[in-house]
Amino acid sequence: MKVATFNVNGVRARMPIVLDWLAANSPVILCLQETKVRDSEFPEMDFTGAGYHVVYSGEKGYSGVAVVSADKAEDVQTGLPGAKTRDESRLICATFGKVTIVNTYVPQGREPDSEWFAYKLKWYARVRKFFEKNFTPRDNLIWCGDLNVAPTDIDVYDPKRLLGHVDFHPEVHKAYRKVLDWGLVDVFRMHHPEPEQYTYYDYRQRNTVERKIGWRVDHILATKPLAKKCTDSYIDLKPRRQQRPSDHTPLVAVFEV
Repeated sequence: MKVATFNVNGVRARMPIVLDWLAANSPVILCLQETKVRDSEFPEMDFTGAGYHVVYSGEKGYSGVAVVSADKAEDVQTGLPGAKTRDESRLICATFGKVTIVNTYVPQGREPDSEWFAYKLKWYARVRKFFEKNFTPRDNLIWCGDLNVAPTDIDVYDPKRLLGHVDFHPEVHKAYRKVLDWGLVDVFRMHHPEPEQYTYYDYRQRNTVERKIGWRVDHILATKPLAKKCTDSYIDLKPRRQQRPSDHTPLVAVFEV
C-alpha cells in the first residue's frame, strides 16, 4: 500500500501537477493539505475522471484537506473536536480496509507570541486527545500531513538561526513529541536518518531545492504494528521542480498491508 502526503497550496492551481503525479506513481492513498477551496467548488470530477475517489473538507482561500484514494473511503470524519470557537478545515479521517488515515493540516502559528501560536499548541493537544478517545496504539493508524513542525536539527537547513521559529520551536517540539508518545513512529526516519531531507522549499528565495535550503515539515507517522510493515519511504522532489509548483513536495511511504 503506497500512501503519500502533499501540501498543494491550492488544489485547483496545482491540479496538472497532482494528476500527473497520480498517473506516474499510482498511490493507493494521497492526502492533500491547504486545498484552499470550499466544498461546493472542489474539483472532484478531475479526480473521479482519473479513476480515483476523493473526500474533502475545505473553505475558500484557506486551509482545507482531502483524501484521494483508489478505493472508496469509509467512516469519514471531518474536523477536530474540542474547539470553543470556529475551527478551520484542518482534519479529515477515513478508513480503508484495516487501515485508518488521519490527514491533518496543523496550524502554522504565525509568531511565537501570538494567539495563533497558542492555538497551534492547543491543536496538538487536541490531536492527542482525539487519538486517545478514538483509537489505540495497537490499531493500524497513519497520521500524516503538513504538521508544521521540523522535529530535529537535521530537519532544517540552519538549526541555529531558525531556532525559535514557529515550526522549529521548543514548545512545538514538546507538543509534537507528546502526540508521538501516544504510540506513533516517524516512518521516513526509519529509512532515511541522514540530513538534508526536506519537503518544503520556500519559493520566495531562488534555487532553494538546488541549494538545499529546506524544511521537513510534512510527515507520515504510523502506529508501531503498522510501522513494522513499512518497507520504504521517500521524498519526491520532481513536483517541486515543475512549473508553478507548490512550495511543498510529496512524501511517500510504502506498507506491506
